Amino acid sequence: MSNTLDTPIRDMLTISGEPENYTSKEFISRLLTIIRRHLKMDVAFISELVDGRRYFRHVDAKQGEDRVKVGGSDPEEDSYCLQVIEGRLPELIQDANDLEEARKLAATKDFPIGAHLSVPIRLENGRIYGTFCCFSTHPDHSLNERDLAMMHAFSEVAAEQIEQDLEEREKHNEIKHRISRVIDNELLNPVFQPIYDITTNTPTGFESLTRFKAEPARTPDVWFNEAAQVGLGVDLEIMALRRVLAEAERISSGYYVSVNLSPKTLLDGHIEELLCTQPDGRLVLELTEHAVVDCYEDLVDALLPLRNYGVRLAVDDAGAGFASFRHILALKPDIIKLDISITRNIDRDANRCELARGLMGFAHAVGSKIVAEGVETEAELDALRKIGIDMAQGYLLGKPMSVSELITNNYL
Repeated sequence: MSNTLDTPIRDMLTISGEPENYTSKEFISRLLTIIRRHLKMDVAFISELVDGRRYFRHVDAKQGEDRVKVGGSDPEEDSYCLQVIEGRLPELIQDANDLEEARKLAATKDFPIGAHLSVPIRLENGRIYGTFCCFSTHPDHSLNERDLAMMHAFSEVAAEQIEQDLEEREKHNEIKHRISRVIDNELLNPVFQPIYDITTNTPTGFESLTRFKAEPARTPDVWFNEAAQVGLGVDLEIMALRRVLAEAERISSGYYVSVNLSPKTLLDGHIEELLCTQPDGRLVLELTEHAVVDCYEDLVDALLPLRNYGVRLAVDDAGAGFASFRHILALKPDIIKLDISITRNIDRDANRCELARGLMGFAHAVGSKIVAEGVETEAELDALRKIGIDMAQGYLLGKPMSVSELITNNYL
């Protein structure tokens, strides 16, 4: 598309940085500012025509001019935009009062409109999205075909960005619909993986995991990540938590149940009312290494009443990255879960052994317990015992199962 722009226009676009350094909104705003100032106009805007109305999606105006605002709309039939698209008005108007068709429009006198340039924004599929417009309240007989050509060039650039925005909006809506369907119809089931006391070879607790029953088939982390992207992360986590708590009632109170929750959900006001009725020490909330914590003080405050109810805290994936250590230091968890990257092949790697031993010593010093995740071989289990770690989970000890399967397989 840059071939349609001559050198001066291309130079204007790169003022204050290359276009790719802008967000979509900033980039289009920059286009409008450049064209309005270059043509000495009062207002520049991009409109979208939808169901008989014109919506102002992006607006740039001179200081003090606020009659055209982003989000505003009016009937498209009364607009210059539709008249230009349908060919009833020319794209370049030096003086609106010279044209009978323009004089019929209320805006010509009410605003008033003097000079006006408007070009259609056409998408790749041929659909006209709306218009790229500039106008002033006074006539301007210096406007010429070169100015109109520049408007067309800028319109093509804006169309490319709008096309991307529309694709992202459509993708966003598809994801939101998919997640909403899961939430509304509770299309998921909790499963529970045994956590063993490896000194006695008996289960001591169960980590709850989520299995989705919806299409397309994808891993749970993808479902939860997409939900967060479209603002439904907390809703999905709370619905999953309700299902976990309902199923956990079938598990003897002698075992604890852990559930993964994001910081955003932990900060939600609905969590306390859900968890305050749980038996003391029964529930463990797991915070992963990948969870971004914006303010630890807020999270500590949100966790305090829950911990007063007997809810415990675990930091998951310890050793996978720096964030887990920040979680540990700031939140003082009851349980530290050793990441699978440390557990795997620990029997054959002295460095992994030393790291696990160091984390175990730290955990004991601060009053936390260690759970080793991802144990898959007897050799790994023996190595953990020798180090002194006494709790573990993994496919060697038990895969994630429904409560019915736990009962059938004598885990309960």
